[in-house]
Amino acid sequence: MLIRKNNPVPLAATDQIALILLDLSGLFNRIKSMFDIDKQIAHWRSGAEEDWQVACELIEQGRIRHGMFFAHLALEKILRAHVCMATRELAPPTHNLVRLAQNGVPTLNSQQMDLLAEVNSFNIEGRYPELLLPLPTTAEAKDYLKRIGELVECLKTLF
Repeated sequence: MLIRKNNPVPLAATDQIALILLDLSGLFNRIKSMFDIDKQIAHWRSGAEEDWQVACELIEQGRIRHGMFFAHLALEKILRAHVCMATRELAPPTHNLVRLAQNGVPTLNSQQMDLLAEVNSFNIEGRYPELLLPLPTTAEAKDYLKRIGELVECLKTLF
């Protein structure tokens, strides 16, 4: 049971949750103010480059699940850089590529947004292989890499 400072009346569970969320929100805002956004942008951009190279290497080695996961990760990181640049704040804690794009890259067309939605599933497959989601074939993975690579290049030109 949580008791408010200076008020001995116990709080209801919903009030307790609301106070906890307010505390967490305030903490997140204090943490955000401690970060140098330009360093965050540089961090996400360099991480995206490295993860993109790893994705390509893994697909070439036939390691489809891991390669597609790293392709997702490369997109996630470059999108995080865009969110930081657009908002001058830390990107939200999500792996959802569509949501990140909506927060930082309003110029993407519907085909690019559809690709982001498709690639989202590779985040799940990479993190939870026990779900046994069907993997793309090697040919499909290479096609994804081509399309993702084009999107990555497009996103890089927007900086």
